[in-house]
Amino acid sequence: MSTEQETVELVHYEVDRGVAVVTLDSPHNRNALSNRLVGQLLESLRRADEDEHVRVIVLTHTGTTFCAGMDLSEASENTGADAATARSEQLADLLRTILTLGTPVVASIDGHVRAGGMGIIGACDIVVSGPRSTFALTEAKIGVAPSIISLVVLSRLTDRSAARLCLTGEVFDPAEAARIGFVTEAVEDRDAALSKLLTDFRAVSPQGLRETKQLVNHAILAAFDADRARVVEQSTRLFRSEEAAEGMRAFLEKRPPRWAQ
Repeated sequence: MSTEQETVELVHYEVDRGVAVVTLDSPHNRNALSNRLVGQLLESLRRADEDEHVRVIVLTHTGTTFCAGMDLSEASENTGADAATARSEQLADLLRTILTLGTPVVASIDGHVRAGGMGIIGACDIVVSGPRSTFALTEAKIGVAPSIISLVVLSRLTDRSAARLCLTGEVFDPAEAARIGFVTEAVEDRDAALSKLLTDFRAVSPQGLRETKQLVNHAILAAFDADRARVVEQSTRLFRSEEAAEGMRAFLEKRPPRWAQ
């Protein structure tokens, strides 16, 4: 990989009136979770959390896709056990970081959310969805499971909704996402809804935000830490399997996998 590629900014960061805006901008792969994007995202989130003037983090995106999930091109080229485990641990680190930041994270989305991107949404404290958003847990379609993201996604869904959406990979819209509790608000005017939230956050004390977020996320974090090793093992095993290799090849070649009927 060239030095120029390594230094491309895939995640933008700016602060205005106590709000840190973190923007995913990797259009060539629909904001897929490459090593570089995840690394830059973690850096931006931690930078915001260390800024005493930042009251809230807004996580958003460019283009028509918030996040397409794991970068399957990168994953298909690095199939060794160490690489697969490292990817799983990196994603788990990202989700846990969002949960444990002292600063609330608001996702502001108006685009497609798939697979690992669903995990990011699940880890955020509040999610505002515009009308162009669509959602899907597509892992089973390529021969794997939503292993790592289950640590934050399952707690946001009813048991019946989780079973159907994880097993079928079906696409659902913002209204359904709000109905089942996966997003906070499904709105037509995302800017207006976000502006109202940011006004509310600016009126709350930093200590109140930090302590309340810790309280609200306590049970999710406890379950996360208890189950992390188990789902990392599952994810590593599945991504190294023959079916996953076929599923990733089929996705990259834009064809149905051999088991599709």
